[in-house]
Amino acid sequence: MLSEFDLIKQFFQRDRRGRADLGIGDDCALLTPAPGRQLAISSDMLVEDRHFFAGADPFMLGHKSLAVNLSDLAAMGARPVGFTLALALPAADPAWLEGFSRGLFALADAHGCELVGGDTTKGPLNICITVFGELTPGHALRRDAARAGDDIWISGTLGDARLALAGYWKEVALAAHEHTQAAQRMHMPTPRVALGLALAAQPVAHAALDISDGLVGDLGHILAASRVGATLDVDALPAGPVLARQELQLRRRFTAAGGDDYELCFTAPVANREAVLEAGRISGTAVTRVGRIEAEPGLRMVDAQGAPLDLKLSGWDHFG
Repeated sequence: MLSEFDLIKQFFQRDRRGRADLGIGDDCALLTPAPGRQLAISSDMLVEDRHFFAGADPFMLGHKSLAVNLSDLAAMGARPVGFTLALALPAADPAWLEGFSRGLFALADAHGCELVGGDTTKGPLNICITVFGELTPGHALRRDAARAGDDIWISGTLGDARLALAGYWKEVALAAHEHTQAAQRMHMPTPRVALGLALAAQPVAHAALDISDGLVGDLGHILAASRVGATLDVDALPAGPVLARQELQLRRRFTAAGGDDYELCFTAPVANREAVLEAGRISGTAVTRVGRIEAEPGLRMVDAQGAPLDLKLSGWDHFG
């Protein structure tokens, strides 16, 4: 049977040297920010039967555990540097640990993000990651920076993750290949780090966040923090390829309030439209303009013709 320290050494301790001055193996890791840079730090916790199904594929779970944290860095325009992992396990299963660590490190290596420490214990499956990034002071894409007159933009597509969940819950009937395609978005989201970096470089955008709990709810955080309102063209929201084949009302509901998308929602001045499109091009990420920020408080949803929509939608709330 694996001990706690054997588990760490076999599956999580690596020989390669990263940015950390001191990594795994001591009471603390030591990180030195690059000269003239600012640290961005975020934590996310994934709990079995709350954030993922029991028996979830460990490779995909390793990927998603880090992806949701990298998405937070992307929303701030920060470059990933390192992360810690706190892991509660019902048992030290080598096959599960091999798959989980492989999925975790595949994404970490793709973004140059080093595991620098953490903790393990026995208990119900619970994964908590804290991620560290760096950026130029004054360039962070904060939630409180939207301005009246800004365009509202969305990266990638929305809704396929929520559609996959609806398939699991038997809310909708999907062909097996459609459900598999949609579920890929749910289990292995793509953190938009390259787009976040491009938007923050000049900076091109004013405010940003990642869409984890549904666009309507998450956009509401920008509106509240910035003390503004918005009009959202619901029919302009870019539906995922599987959701795009569903009926209109389902498309509207799942793009506007689906959750688990991990795309970026950001605002930018009208004068920066071409710069936003260029940021999308250089990062290889589709971007879509879906609304505008306004001085009048509140969120107003309209259809493609600009007619008001009376949609009763809200974001996900863990305690709601």
